[in-house]
Amino acid sequence: MAAAENGSGRVVLVGAPLGNVGDASARLREVLSTADVVAAEDTRRLARLARDLDVTVTGRVVSYFEGNDERRTPELVEALAGGAVVAVVTDGGMPSVSDPGYRLVRAALDAGFPVTAAPGPSAVTTALALSGLPSDRFVFEGFLPRTGSHRRSRLRELATEPRTLVFFEAPHRIAGMLDDLASTFGDERPAAVCRELTKTYEEIRRDTAAELAAWARREEPRGEITVVVGGAPPRPAERPADDDLRAAVAEREAAGVSRRDAIQAVADEYGIRKREVYALVHGQ
Repeated sequence: MAAAENGSGRVVLVGAPLGNVGDASARLREVLSTADVVAAEDTRRLARLARDLDVTVTGRVVSYFEGNDERRTPELVEALAGGAVVAVVTDGGMPSVSDPGYRLVRAALDAGFPVTAAPGPSAVTTALALSGLPSDRFVFEGFLPRTGSHRRSRLRELATEPRTLVFFEAPHRIAGMLDDLASTFGDERPAAVCRELTKTYEEIRRDTAAELAAWARREEPRGEITVVVGGAPPRPAERPADDDLRAAVAEREAAGVSRRDAIQAVADEYGIRKREVYALVHGQ
């Protein structure tokens, strides 16, 4: 792996375990032990990972995180020009996916150096697979804007997205994010909150947006959080008249369906909020 083998510098993006070191690949061990430079999001976490894997990092270790990546990237490109193999490792998952790495990838490619990967775990696909929501087509949105107004604005833009959505969120913002999700996507939109994936206290909560928001306010969940949200149901070309909606509920009730389930079914069928159908049926 070392540069001396071929005299050509290259970048290797290293997928690190999300939490369980048993998920580390043989290639991860090889790259960490032989790379000329290891650019780590957190050098202390790298040292702990290497210790847990019984790997000796022989190359030069440098910090490479969101606050210094702009300044550090030219230095790493210079190392590539000298023939170095530069490994990039973040705290968990694949570098450059909402983590440091993209700036170096772009700079290396622009300078003509190859970029490859020692692929590993990804919180995006792990949460998607565990969510119980459709996974054949999905959109990864990363972190939403931090402030409430900007976050709600972005969510309104995504409210009609038919594909499953995946978000990252910080624990101190998760309750507010889920509140905004329920208010813009609808209380009944299915979602899953995936916390501390692969770790000892892994937790997957699957429920409606409103119920998850209430849970987050009550429990104040901690740790690394990924949120998966079901896509918007298909909307009819035209919203039926109020009388037609009432009739659709009554028809289902006549067939033996409870009023609550009939209202939910009509709301789902026509892509409108359950509370709106409820108000029509109950004359509110």
